[in-house]
Amino acid sequence: MANENLTTNGSQILPTSERQVRPMTKLEPQEQQKAWLRAVEFAGGKVPTGKIVKDVVQRIMERTQVPNTYQIGEVCQILVKDNPELRGKGGCWGIVSAVNEFSCTLRAWDGEYTVGLQHLKSYNYLPAECQQVREISDRINRVYSSGLEESVQRFLESLGKLNRAYLTALEEKVLSLLESEITHKEAWG
Repeated sequence: MANENLTTNGSQILPTSERQVRPMTKLEPQEQQKAWLRAVEFAGGKVPTGKIVKDVVQRIMERTQVPNTYQIGEVCQILVKDNPELRGKGGCWGIVSAVNEFSCTLRAWDGEYTVGLQHLKSYNYLPAECQQVREISDRINRVYSSGLEESVQRFLESLGKLNRAYLTALEEKVLSLLESEITHKEAWG
């Protein structure tokens, strides 16, 4: 019966899949063991699911995070890191539309996203530059939501990843042409 004793001691319960281990890689090594033991506890002394481990890790990270200092209207870059929900958004900019405790809601060129603080980096633009980006974003979004061809969508996506607060003369011409195209399409639609 010595084996029974091993399974009730949390330190003897080991992960059985990568999904259980992956969330812990965000923590410092000394925090990883605490997170695992807490997850085993939450799972009733059994091997915890990946979701339980992820939830425990999230709670630990939230406790140790610095306060959210982002401001509404600020322009930030999205950093994907290890967040599969942000796949395809890496390098895109977004404009902060809501400041939450551990995340911000961003308006990007193709819609709104809620992004954790660890996945954001401010461009530190001046207020006038933030205003320019907001105007560009509204224009891109209007064209994007009109549902033009896929190649046009790709062009708009590339504008949504610019790391400057202005369009070049050629980019401005192409965007203006697309805007006139959707205005024409709406008029004749």
